[in-house]
Amino acid sequence: MNDRSHSDDVELTAHERLALLRIEAELGRDRRLARRMSTSPPRVWLPLTAAVLMCASVVLGVLGIRTSDPALVWGFAVVWPLTLLTAFRLLCRVTENGDRATRATPWV
Repeated sequence: MNDRSHSDDVELTAHERLALLRIEAELGRDRRLARRMSTSPPRVWLPLTAAVLMCASVVLGVLGIRTSDPALVWGFAVVWPLTLLTAFRLLCRVTENGDRATRATPWV
């Protein structure tokens, strides 16, 4: 009752074939895995945006402190929260792609 796989000539028992089919079916239902496995272009806009906002925040902050110009201080007040939000999103993206074995909750 052993069957040979045509791709690599490995013998599988009926029980092993059934287990393999179950695993493949379970993986096929995992949307998060399918999204990660899909080929998509590299996402460079978020890191680029974070870098530009950080530079703008530093320039506005330094110039606002040096000149005490209210427009520069208000510009910093507007740009800084956006910079923090973008940096947080970038940090979440970086940590999201980590190894599942290192996560504190394995069921997530």
